[in-house]
Amino acid sequence: MKVKKIAFIGLMGAVSAVLMLMRFPIPFMPPFLSFDLSGVMEIMGGLMFGPVEALCIIVVKILLQLVMQGTMSLGTGELQNFLLSSAYVLPAVFIYHRKKTRKSAALGMAVSCCAVAVVAVLTNLYLIIPFYVKLFGMSMGDIIAMCNAVNPAMKDTVSLVIFGLLPFNLIKYGATSVVTFIIYKRLSGVIRGIINR
Repeated sequence: MKVKKIAFIGLMGAVSAVLMLMRFPIPFMPPFLSFDLSGVMEIMGGLMFGPVEALCIIVVKILLQLVMQGTMSLGTGELQNFLLSSAYVLPAVFIYHRKKTRKSAALGMAVSCCAVAVVAVLTNLYLIIPFYVKLFGMSMGDIIAMCNAVNPAMKDTVSLVIFGLLPFNLIKYGATSVVTFIIYKRLSGVIRGIINR
């Protein structure tokens, strides 16, 4: 790997970490989920350089986040972050690198949005929520009540998935894909120009 390429991977990971600091909740969505656009740098890096580089950007982001904020979840939040970022980035990167066109980029990001939404539901229901329930001495009923307070449609686990987890992740990663699609061509050209000098 060229030194400039490694530097850009580190820089993109750092920008991704900063974008993650700007997270915020979405109204009517589960209060333990937060929206951010850190995935823009991760998927751009993947589309430009490849899947290994995208994973490196994700790891740099998570390590920097740990340095800046520490962990409140004994590492499970960071594990979830890695799993969801990977589930979002990798399908798009593999599809795009088979045929590098705007159409394949759009298709790849659409597939990625669906893939990460499914992974998010499964990991939240079977990994993250059970962990938090045990860690903080809560019950699934407490989680549902917390979600019901911001959106009365979330009354049980099924409605939490339908009205909370699925739409939140489709919104988050859909917005990330739209932003990436708009800025990718211009920004990737500038970055490649700098690296190839």
